[in-house]
Order: sequence, then C-alpha cells, then structure tokens
Amino acid sequence: MIKNTKSVEDTFMSKATVENAVNQVQMKQVMIERTPGRYILKAIMSGFLLAIVTVFMFAMKTLFAGTNDGLIGLVGAISFSLALVLIVLTHSELLTSNFMYLTIGWYYKVITLNKIVVIAMVCFAFNIVGGFILFGLMKFTQIMTPEMITALSDMVQLKTVDSSWYEILVKAIFCNFFINIGIYVSIQFKDGLSKTFFIACGVIVFVFMGYEHVVFNAGLYAGMVFYNLEALSWLDVLKNLFYAFIGNYIGGGIFVGLVYAYLNGDRNSMVTKEK
Repeated sequence: MIKNTKSVEDTFMSKATVENAVNQVQMKQVMIERTPGRYILKAIMSGFLLAIVTVFMFAMKTLFAGTNDGLIGLVGAISFSLALVLIVLTHSELLTSNFMYLTIGWYYKVITLNKIVVIAMVCFAFNIVGGFILFGLMKFTQIMTPEMITALSDMVQLKTVDSSWYEILVKAIFCNFFINIGIYVSIQFKDGLSKTFFIACGVIVFVFMGYEHVVFNAGLYAGMVFYNLEALSWLDVLKNLFYAFIGNYIGGGIFVGLVYAYLNGDRNSMVTKEK
C-alpha cells in the first residue's frame, strides 16, 4: 500500500476561488465606505444592463412568435444570458451575485453582518434605479412594440398574481443557485471566453425554466410602471419581491456561497493568515 500523505488542506480543491471572492468582498467594503458614489454607479449600471437586455429578450421572443414554443424559450434565454456576462465582465454590482460573495466574506470573518446588510440594500435599491432609468428613457421611443408590452404584461401576471409564495420561493432558490454556480466556476478561468460560457450557462437555465430573479423581476415592474401601470397588483408585486429576495439569498448565499466556503477552508483561516 502507498502511504497517504495528503492533508485536510489538500481537499480544498477550489481554495483560490474563495480567496478571490474574499478579495472581492474587501473591495466592495472599501467602495461602500470610501467611495459610495462609485459603488452606487456600479449598482445602477447592473440594473440598467439587466433592463436593456430584458427588452432585447422580449424583442427576440416576439420576433420568433409563431414558431415552436420551446425554441422561443431557448432563444429568449440565450438572449438574456448576455446581461449577466456584461455585468460580471464590467465588474458592475448585482445583488444576486453579491449574495454569494458576501456570505463567503462573512464565513471567513472579513465583513460584519451589519455591513453585509448595508451593501445588499444599497445594491438592490440602485439596481432598481437602473431599471427605472432605462425604461424612463425608452418610454418616449417606439422600441417597445405592442407585442413586447403584451409579453411583458403576461410575464408579470404569471410572476405575481398567478404564483404562490412557495412557488416563488423555490423558483428563486433554483434561479440563484444556477447563476452563482456559473459565476463560481467562471472565477476559476482567466480568459474571457471561458468566463462567458459558464456565466451564460447558469442564466440560460434560469430564464428557460422561468425561475425567479429578484432584480430581473424588479426591472419588469419598472417597465410596467411606464407601459401598463394599471395592470400591476402591488400586493402581489411585494409578495414576489419578498419571497424572491429570500429565495435568491438561500440559493446563492447558502447553497453556493456558504457551502463552498466551508468546503475550502476553516472559518478562522483568513484571520490566522492575516496575523
């Protein structure tokens, strides 16, 4: 028998990835404390990118209307995957990916829970602002066709009035699990093409399956404010945002962030390293 010389540390297969995430958390904390304006602008850009690619997705789906439903869904999912690719590669700030990063940072004791709440709330608020800016600019154009507005209204109806709180919660867990798994894998690559592929994979799954993404949903509601306000059921909108927020945190923060933080090091390892 060959003697097993491996240590526990040798089982930390993606330790470099979580260390990268910890570095990201520290930079987020520096921005929010010292240059909050820059952090806010990054958060606005994420919401803007999500919203503008959402419009692109609706355009693609309506242009393919009349063909196979599965093909339309796949075209829409592939179209929307561009949004997260652009957000990640431009280092913009998106709430749902921050769930993973911030939880990893909390596990390794590089950020406090209070600071996590501040970053998350600021990020979410200005992600929403980005969506409002996009649809506010677009309102006075003919970019959103009647067919696209109908598709928007139908999707919002499905996500709010026609969905129970439990369905929203579970779909939100699955959504951010896939998104953050894709981002976690992409961190392990340096070239843009590999990063793009794995980021897009997670998004394509969530969009095609109709899972719940709290920032994407907030962008849809921003669009409804400008294009079909009377069709909004505000209590159902709040229901969707509340349970999608919780589910997205569970899927990205716990099922990915906390799990892989635990699998790649002791909680005190970063503190010990600094000493």
